[in-house]
Amino acid sequence: MNEREPTTCFLQVKAKKNTIKFVLDCTAPVDDKIIDLASFEKYLGKAKKNTIKFVLDCTAPVDDKIIDLASFEKYLHDRIKVDGKTGNLEARSVSITRDRTKITCSADGSAGNFSKRQLKYLTKRYLKKQQLRDYLRVVANSKNSYELKYFSISAGDEEVDDEE
Repeated sequence: MNEREPTTCFLQVKAKKNTIKFVLDCTAPVDDKIIDLASFEKYLGKAKKNTIKFVLDCTAPVDDKIIDLASFEKYLHDRIKVDGKTGNLEARSVSITRDRTKITCSADGSAGNFSKRQLKYLTKRYLKKQQLRDYLRVVANSKNSYELKYFSISAGDEEVDDEE
């Protein structure tokens, strides 16, 4: 692989068990100066990197000092499963970081089964463990993020006013 002809590109794709190698012959486009081989290889290299990033926005409960974000981050770190195994985060390039009010979970494309749905499940379990599940809910506010919101209980107040 070290010796390359000036008009040949190599692309290597890794699946779970197999590695597939492609050799692209760019002789005609390079000779006609239609394509720059170096930029084409750079483009192929960028196409392989696929990063998944999910955000858990805990602004409301953190501002009200209901949730300790450090313990929530540790809970996620201990229980997130990647490829069916817990504690497999570093091996699969999964990282969990926190800001003041947000937790960000990011993984590169080789992380296998790393899903947004699992983050919702673990968040609901954490809320249940902290006995906050009756007051907070997990809502998807975009394709890559969840938000913790309070249940609106204003409908129950009207019944109380009618009884008095």
